[in-house]
Amino acid sequence: MSGALTGWNELILAFVLFFVSHVIPARPIVRGWLIGRIGKVGYLWAYSMLSIFLFGWLIVAAGRAPYLAVWQFSPWQTWVPNIAMPFACLLLAFGIAAPNPLSIGSRNDASFDPDHPGIVGVTRHPLLWAAALWAFSHVVPSGDLAHVLVFGLSGAFSLVGMLAIDVQKQRALGAAEWRWLSARTSPVPFAALAGGRWWPSIRKFSLSRLAAAIALYVGFLGLHQTVICVSPFPTL
Repeated sequence: MSGALTGWNELILAFVLFFVSHVIPARPIVRGWLIGRIGKVGYLWAYSMLSIFLFGWLIVAAGRAPYLAVWQFSPWQTWVPNIAMPFACLLLAFGIAAPNPLSIGSRNDASFDPDHPGIVGVTRHPLLWAAALWAFSHVVPSGDLAHVLVFGLSGAFSLVGMLAIDVQKQRALGAAEWRWLSARTSPVPFAALAGGRWWPSIRKFSLSRLAAAIALYVGFLGLHQTVICVSPFPTL
């Protein structure tokens, strides 16, 4: 009993610290104070390193938690992350450091063109959707309570983050600026395309980012067994 309690306590503590580390430093007052002390680059590096460390601990804590089956594993379930992850890698490769004043992990500069938003036309939160796809697709082959909680709540956290960022950006930019910048975008992938508000432009397509997405996916496949100790390859 004590061993099981310790395992769940570690997972709960990792969850709480991971959540707090994302909510508190991102508050405008706290963020401004931290940037004033260590600079914007220092803040971004510290925030990123802390997030990576705590998320790694969260995954490790889930592995240490008592195993409680939620559903039975079946080989077909492994196909779900293998199908979803190429799209997650594309969103990550095209979204990171791209001009996008409407979300995180992007260049918030004047090079963003609202009439030709590029990846932001697909969705204005490409990195958060990449995280959500990764998380929800890994729920399916997990099957035990600890990992279902970790992946499921991580995916939900990404979705809630999109709504929170939209609210923050609207408040910071003002209603008129927000409407102008977001007119050809949507939080839901391809909703702007379906609504006729955006059409992909070949001049915004980057072969180097496509190569990076392919490299990411191949890297994830190649390192998964070594790092996670679970083969990512579906059983035929």
